[in-house]
Formats: sequence, structure tokens, C-alpha cells
Amino acid sequence: METYNINMEQKMTRFNEVCKNAGIKLTHQRMEIFKEVAGSKAHPDAESVFRGVHERMPTLSQDTVYRTLWLLKDLGLITTVGVSRERTRFDGNIHPHHHFVCSRCGSTYDFHSRELDELNLPDQIKDMGRADDFQVTVKGVCKDCSDS
Repeated sequence: METYNINMEQKMTRFNEVCKNAGIKLTHQRMEIFKEVAGSKAHPDAESVFRGVHERMPTLSQDTVYRTLWLLKDLGLITTVGVSRERTRFDGNIHPHHHFVCSRCGSTYDFHSRELDELNLPDQIKDMGRADDFQVTVKGVCKDCSDS
């Protein structure tokens, strides 16, 4: 099943279960931050999450957003896209998928590919360490940018 077909109620049920099993307190701030990421297909960075939630919760601090995003990642409720911690984008889709990233505007889109899912990693990966997961990132110019 694709993540897009999983409704927010199911995502929130999983959020509640994971937090409860990990002994993590279910705060309103954590729920709103999770909803912001889980409800977005835009792969928001921490600043975008802060702006989105801050509109609903003006007392929310940026520090709370950053700490919560990394907690949600550690709990396996969200993933990250990119390697730079300063500009990391967060992804509510935790199921296997790949990304298309626009090199002009930075928009990030999910896509699925059986061929890429079945890709055999090169043997040299073993020399680097153990691969637990992989995602393919395709970089190019999105339709919106190429049309302008």
C-alpha cells in the first residue's frame, strides 16, 4: 500500500502506539509537529514545519520543533531526505520510495519504482559498512521550473 493511501487517522494511531511503547509523553506540540510532516508531500525542512505549526500554536519555539523532529526520526515515525543536518528535509512517508529533487527550487517529490527497489547494491558497500536501507534521489529540474 502506498503511503498516500494511508489516512491521517491511521498515521495518528501509529504515532500514539509508537510513543506509548517508547514511553514518550504525548504532548500537543509533538502531535501537531507530526501532523505537519505526515500531512505534507513537500518534504518540509524544520523552518517550514515551524512556520506551519506556529500559525496554529504561536507559543511554539523553534527549539521544540527541532528536538521533536529528531525524536520522531529516532522513533521511526518520519525519515529524512538529504545529508545536511542544517537543511534536512523531513518525510512523513516511511515506506520504501525514492525522490526527485529540483535543483532550482528544491521541491522534493516521492516516486515508486520496483526496478530501483530491487537494485543490488555494489559489493564495495560491504567495505564501508552495513547498509540498512537505501533510497535513490534523482536530481533535475521540475516541471514548474522548466515551464518558467
